[in-house]
Amino acid sequence: MKDTCEILKNSKTIAVVGISSNPSKTSRYIAEYLVQNGYDVVGVNPNKNFIDADGIKVYNSLKDIPHKIDIVDVFRKSEDIPQIIEEINEINPKVLWLQLGIRNDKAVKSSIEKGITVIQDSCIKIEHSYCF
Repeated sequence: MKDTCEILKNSKTIAVVGISSNPSKTSRYIAEYLVQNGYDVVGVNPNKNFIDADGIKVYNSLKDIPHKIDIVDVFRKSEDIPQIIEEINEINPKVLWLQLGIRNDKAVKSSIEKGITVIQDSCIKIEHSYCF
């Protein structure tokens, strides 16, 4: 597996799947942290289609994002991963990142076979703070 510091250094665009409009939720806090650290961040939430107060554009699905995504950062339950894996594979990001506490080896197998780097059970903010 590639070094997480190298991945974060070489990535520019991050889609946060499961972003919340509530600033006290972890997904929102981490999205804001990533923006503050120079990343182009978009959100994905099937219940939302809005521009967040912090300027984070939120789409209904990954397929609606009009540009290439380097990292798909997922804030969904482990058992929800199979429902979104096909869409993730379709947009073919460089990296699929499942946040701390999220792991589904069976579901991500197809992403690995497609050549997508998969990181599971790891917080992108914590890793970023270690690296920079």
